[in-house]
Amino acid sequence: MRIRIRRQENSVSKPYWQEFSYEKKNDQTIAGMLEELNYLDDLKDISGNSAPRIHWEQSCLQGMCGGCAMVINNTPALACETFLRDIKKDTVVLEPLRKFPVVTDLIVDRSVIDTYLKKEGAFIEEYKGAAFSEYYHMYQAGKCLKCGLCLEVCPNFSCGSSFYGAAFANDCYLIAMRSGTRDTALTRAYKEHFEKGCSKSLSCMDICPMKIPTLASISKMNRVR
Repeated sequence: MRIRIRRQENSVSKPYWQEFSYEKKNDQTIAGMLEELNYLDDLKDISGNSAPRIHWEQSCLQGMCGGCAMVINNTPALACETFLRDIKKDTVVLEPLRKFPVVTDLIVDRSVIDTYLKKEGAFIEEYKGAAFSEYYHMYQAGKCLKCGLCLEVCPNFSCGSSFYGAAFANDCYLIAMRSGTRDTALTRAYKEHFEKGCSKSLSCMDICPMKIPTLASISKMNRVR
């Protein structure tokens, strides 16, 4: 099968496409395939030309870190959870996430997710505990990987905009519950940077690898204020 990768040497260089040949293995993931290609002593593209190692990000390879998020055949997904057996086409097209600055090849800079939290002071000043009835949903919301897939598919998000997206909303909920506060700067930031801009397309819930019920977080935050 063909592996077509959108490559970019660094953040200011011009992107280009490069294709590789790979013997399809149904039980292999996209992440495993990339590892195999990079393991070759002399990586060559489909034309036989020597190619630099493919840069991509990963840590756990078990769907728990979110580092390997990329666009696979036009669908944002985790490379470690996408199996070749589920790709029906003869060509796999890999691209970096499109709503974040490219660092190199398939690696993007997702630091804006943390930047938004720091900017709005999204941390627990005094832990007061949460009601037992909130424990289950807090556990669900706390599984966020900060992978950026929810922001990639969100029709309202763009990097640097005043709308912060679903990851911010879930963290606002968690902090509000643990702090036991209502009318705070954080809840006001939630209203300004999420509630006002969210069109409720809920594409964030459909794409989330951890299946976080963000709609419930939104509903609960609306009751907190």
